[in-house]
Amino acid sequence: MTTQTVTSSWQNHSTVESTINVNKRLASIDALRGLVIVFMLIDHLRDMFYLHVQVADPVNVNVTEPALFLLRLLSSLCAPIFVLLTGLSAYLYGLHHTKQEVAKFLFKRGAILVLLELTVISVAWTGSIPPSKLYLQVIWVIGLSMMLMSALIYLPKKVQWGLAITLIAGHNALDSIQLPSEHTFHTIWAILHQRDWLQITDSLSARTSYPLIPWPGIMLLGYLLGCCFNPVISAQSRQKQLLKLSGGFMVCFILIRMSNLYGDAPWFVGEHFGITLMSFFALTKYPPSLLFTLFTLSIGFVLLVWFEQRQQSKLTKILLDFGSAPMFFYISHLYIIGITYLLCVNIWGKNQGKYFGFDHLGWLWLLFVLMIVPLYFATKWFGKLKQRRKDIRWLKYF
Repeated sequence: MTTQTVTSSWQNHSTVESTINVNKRLASIDALRGLVIVFMLIDHLRDMFYLHVQVADPVNVNVTEPALFLLRLLSSLCAPIFVLLTGLSAYLYGLHHTKQEVAKFLFKRGAILVLLELTVISVAWTGSIPPSKLYLQVIWVIGLSMMLMSALIYLPKKVQWGLAITLIAGHNALDSIQLPSEHTFHTIWAILHQRDWLQITDSLSARTSYPLIPWPGIMLLGYLLGCCFNPVISAQSRQKQLLKLSGGFMVCFILIRMSNLYGDAPWFVGEHFGITLMSFFALTKYPPSLLFTLFTLSIGFVLLVWFEQRQQSKLTKILLDFGSAPMFFYISHLYIIGITYLLCVNIWGKNQGKYFGFDHLGWLWLLFVLMIVPLYFATKWFGKLKQRRKDIRWLKYF
């Protein structure tokens, strides 16, 4: 065997091994993305079929049953982890593309997401064409954050770290600034930090359900942590770094939360331990407080490690199919929920005052099971279509 043949054989083996390592790294990301969109389904079912039981932000633990509180706490993982993974994916995209190509993709993808929120997704939430109300939610804020990221990736790394930390840790210092609707800067402040209604025209209003700050900071953090998933980093080293980061975030969460001085609404000692415990974990999501972000991302880092260590498990493979086409799943599940709700109203009427709703959370979970199966096969089909038809360029945005 010649030296050239041996060299060629070694290079081919190295390429295959590199591809396998890349697939393992990306599998954990897609599996986690799949998990959080599955959690999102049950939360949105709660939004539609349990609307008669209002859930405050943060949750009022004195009037909320523990099962509903746990459901809300579970769904809290969705948005921050998804936004973090978006930033992480942008870094990985940059490993094989120029910075200009990454910026162009981020801006274009972000603009498409904002457009989808204002049109297709708003119709799904309101059930009217054109919608009389716009709910500027997670897709809107991801889109805006991606558009901002297209510029932030050009900043020096130290500046990026400073900006990410400032946005995530410092924005709660602005909580006391509440501007009335007649104030000159009310609109811009409602978009940036104050969850509020905006009157766009006499017949159209918008709710800034997801104010922008600190979401770009969370996405930027994901981008900065993308280096842990660089091919030169071993799986063992990456997992060790992620677990250290998770532990650091959780320690910070506990210490700051115990102090009751900053980062969220204060917790309190209730009439029994259950109330006290729920109060401790009753965290503000709109906009996500420092403590909300620390708690949810700490769990997210552990889950990334967990999925990477269980590449061949059946659960991971199923979640990979969900994570392969998240936007397709998002739009599909909203329309399925909306159509199902309208059918229930037509069959049984509005049995909860102004709404149709379930009397027990068990029915909510049953509906979740009935919906998740067809959504799985539809999302799996679309994900394979994306892989097979790379010539259809618009498919990659879903």
